[in-house]
Amino acid sequence: MSDETQAVTEAGPVELAGDDAVLPFAVEPLDVRGRVVYLGKTLDAILQRHNYPEPVSRLLGEAIVLTALLGTSLKFEGRFILQTQTDGPVSMLVVDFETPDRIRACAQFKTEAIDEAVAAQRTSSTDLLGRGTLAMTIDQGQHMSRYQGVVALDGGTLEDVAHRYFAQSEQIPTRVRLAVAEVLERQPGEKPSQSWRAGGLIVQFLPESPERMRKPDLHPGDAPDDIDLPEMGDEDDAWVEAQALVDTVKDVELTDPDMAAERILFSLFHERGVRVFDPQPLHDRCRCSRERVSDMLRGFSADDRDHMTVGNQIEVTCEFCNTTYHFDPADFD
Repeated sequence: MSDETQAVTEAGPVELAGDDAVLPFAVEPLDVRGRVVYLGKTLDAILQRHNYPEPVSRLLGEAIVLTALLGTSLKFEGRFILQTQTDGPVSMLVVDFETPDRIRACAQFKTEAIDEAVAAQRTSSTDLLGRGTLAMTIDQGQHMSRYQGVVALDGGTLEDVAHRYFAQSEQIPTRVRLAVAEVLERQPGEKPSQSWRAGGLIVQFLPESPERMRKPDLHPGDAPDDIDLPEMGDEDDAWVEAQALVDTVKDVELTDPDMAAERILFSLFHERGVRVFDPQPLHDRCRCSRERVSDMLRGFSADDRDHMTVGNQIEVTCEFCNTTYHFDPADFD
């Protein structure tokens, strides 16, 4: 961010949410609520640690932004897990958010397929994902049932599949914007360096009257003229306006180090008035620990642990944070 860390309102200066925080907001005249996030060091730490090819990092960054926007809506202790499984060059994405502020992520990809995609300049998120499924899982703990929503990935972007998920599973009119970029950071007295940044915005239409949320009926197509058909419904004017405003957001506005959540909300909704709530911070923190890994190993049979033993030790590396743990097989006898 720039040195300017405050916004000035009629009530005086206000601290900005800054990077690595989700800012909830409401535009009450339009009956919409949403969240906006800007990710800096947290995102950069996750992606730099894995050192994935650039297209893979960019796609995983989009998934991290989407998970941050959705996971921070949980009002209880638990986890929100976003996972894709597809036939594309990036075969799997996993992003794990644990309330209130811990996020981690990893990806699996086919190296040759990624190289071919780069050579052919086919590295859009649609090209990399291919076809498969995206699952969103809410885990409230071992004594509570899990909720999972699954939606098909059939050649669209993560924005597309998010819209489809909310239309089918939640039936809430929703608009999502995601953007990821590598930017050149310049610090006084230091050499310029590349770092990852990302931003995202989700807006949902939540009027008091559920009838106003109803989507327009599908066009009947070439139905016979003598059949009486119901008139097609129109989208609510407030939601039409909100969508039009969100669609004006450019990728560079979501990745600019000098932009801020409050500024983009003001630029979008200042005519209607926007109310912001307390920001929710995000941190790059893994759930793994030596104790957790040890408990996992105790769940395997002695024969399985023998097959894991190399050079008189068992070595386990966390796919999320790349931390490696070493164990003496005798500890589990």
